[in-house]
Amino acid sequence: MKDTRYSKKLAYMGAGCGVVLFAVFGLLPGSFLGGVMGLNIAGSLMGVPVSAGILSRMIVAASMVIGVMVSGIMFIMASATAGWLLGAALDAITAEKKDLAAASHK
Repeated sequence: MKDTRYSKKLAYMGAGCGVVLFAVFGLLPGSFLGGVMGLNIAGSLMGVPVSAGILSRMIVAASMVIGVMVSGIMFIMASATAGWLLGAALDAITAEKKDLAAASHK
C-alpha cells in the first residue's frame, strides 16, 4: 500500500532544508555566539582578563559546541515543523476532497 500522506514527506524535506540553512547561515554565528558566551563565563569564573590556560579554553570550546548544537537544533526543528504543518494542511485538504468524492459515488 502506497503512503500518500504529505505531512511525513514534507517534514523530512523541511528537515533537509534546515540542515542546508544551518550549514549556510547557522554554523559560524552559532560558534561565534557560543564562544562569546564561553568567554563571559570564563571571565566571571577566573577574572576579567581571561588567561590562556587549559580550563578557560575548555570552557570556551564547550560553549562553542553548545552554541553550534543549539543553532542546528533551532534551524532543523523550525524548518521540519514548518514542513510538517504544511503537509498536515495538505493532508487535510486532500482528505476532504477524497471524502467528498467518496460521498458523491454512494
